[in-house]
Amino acid sequence: MKNFRATKTLYLFVIPGLVYYALFKYWPIYGSQIAFRDYSPFLGFTKSPWVGLENFERFFRSPDFFLILKNTLLINVTNLILGFPFPIILAILLNQVRNKAFKKLVQTATYAPYFISVVVLVGMMYTMLSPYSGVVNAVIRFFGGDPVHFMGKPGMYVMIYVLSGIWQTCGWSAIVYIAALASVSPDLHESAIVDGAGRLQRIWHIDLPGIMPTIITMLILTAGQLLTIGFEKSYLMQNSMNLGVSEVISTYTYKRGLVDGDFSYASAVEMMQSVVNFVILISVNKFSKRFSDTSLW
Repeated sequence: MKNFRATKTLYLFVIPGLVYYALFKYWPIYGSQIAFRDYSPFLGFTKSPWVGLENFERFFRSPDFFLILKNTLLINVTNLILGFPFPIILAILLNQVRNKAFKKLVQTATYAPYFISVVVLVGMMYTMLSPYSGVVNAVIRFFGGDPVHFMGKPGMYVMIYVLSGIWQTCGWSAIVYIAALASVSPDLHESAIVDGAGRLQRIWHIDLPGIMPTIITMLILTAGQLLTIGFEKSYLMQNSMNLGVSEVISTYTYKRGLVDGDFSYASAVEMMQSVVNFVILISVNKFSKRFSDTSLW
């Protein structure tokens, strides 16, 4: 209490953050009980019949279960393999640039797409990839090829989704690695140059080890979202022709929960997703702590 009285002004600054988390993070947990009930908005949380794990069993027995799980994992694993290294590479390349004007130009050009809304991004994709008036198909026709309906081809959906995401977020994601590279001691580079090390050798033996804790931390956080895909982009890119590969957990729960009104079932699916993500996060963090001494806690 003596410490509290001496620092009570600082505690006052903490109150808004505590209130925010209490109202928008912890209080909604109370509503997660509808995953275990046959929820009716007219009966409310406590009066709706308790059904236990029935909603979870319905999802696991559903013919959509494996399709949705496969689509979600395929997109996220592809994004992890292709998209995760790009910000690291971009940060290392920018760190090697000595021309400040060119460096700022590249940073601005790569940061800018992050501030484009998902709606605008998908609209741009439909316009550019249109089989009738899209610039990409115009180039294909110019060289004598036939127009391709990119947004309607199931086999192209995952790559279009992942590559457009890389283009939009790569520059912004590189910021954390640029900051980590700034903390690498210049003395190490100077010593390596004196010893005759080339640029690639210095990147491999100095820069990469210097930012490895940051890379591992970001990898752990990314792995903890392995079953999570943003709803907006998936839903906007979805159409009847690519539905077999574009239906993911977020779009599925939207249709079953808000469109069909099956709130309990949709909540159970979302809770399953959160639990699996949590287990993956804990497992990857423990694995990282054992083999690299780097972890979130």
